[in-house]
Amino acid sequence: MTNTNDKQLAVLITGASSGIGLALAQHYIREGFAVIACGRNEQNLAKISSATPLVFDITDIGQVSAASLHLQQLLKDNGWKLHHIILNAGSCEYIDDPLHFDSALFSRVINTNVVAMGYCLEHFLPLLSRGAQLGLMSSSATYLPFPRAEAYGASKAAIGYLGRSLRVDLAQHGIGVSVICPGFVKTPLTAKNDFAMPMQISAEQAATEIFNGMQRQRREIHFPTKFTWLLKLASLLPEKLLVYFLAPK
Repeated sequence: MTNTNDKQLAVLITGASSGIGLALAQHYIREGFAVIACGRNEQNLAKISSATPLVFDITDIGQVSAASLHLQQLLKDNGWKLHHIILNAGSCEYIDDPLHFDSALFSRVINTNVVAMGYCLEHFLPLLSRGAQLGLMSSSATYLPFPRAEAYGASKAAIGYLGRSLRVDLAQHGIGVSVICPGFVKTPLTAKNDFAMPMQISAEQAATEIFNGMQRQRREIHFPTKFTWLLKLASLLPEKLLVYFLAPK
């Protein structure tokens, strides 16, 4: 159902110009939601039929603040009720030489994936009301200590804890929190990977999993489940064995 008290339900999606975010925007549109598609690429956002584009850079708190004011006006003018927020935007870079740790790279990834999410939470979270659901994009990479993933994995692990802690504090307000942990999804971001990506799924399949999980208010949305459960089981191995199997040879 996409209407409550004569108001159309709306979803805000960051990183909607490509990949999972784009597929999510298209899926929510098909389900009858009003979609506020956010990103930096105005041209790509404008191509999403029936979505309302909101152009801003999540790493610029001034732009996030301005976007929140615009969003409030959109909700008021259109009679929309913000039902879901999915903070999907993020980046991925790898540490190739751990002995010469790239602190600038580490800072970029943490800033984009964690600090910028804090900006979005500050300015968008107050617009949710009881019964709404917040989705935070983490990763199944957090289940195991993968090589080269010090920056990316740390940022996504931080999001996992952030989501669990927010879930406790937002319970009194009737707002649910879903931590989203995809496996390998075919997107422009993963196309840059130079390693095997087993059980990879399409962005459209990922969007279906996320939509269904958000609707059911699942605390953790992980997929494809055959892959993610294998990672969860592997995480139970002794640390010594994990290092042996996962360390570069």
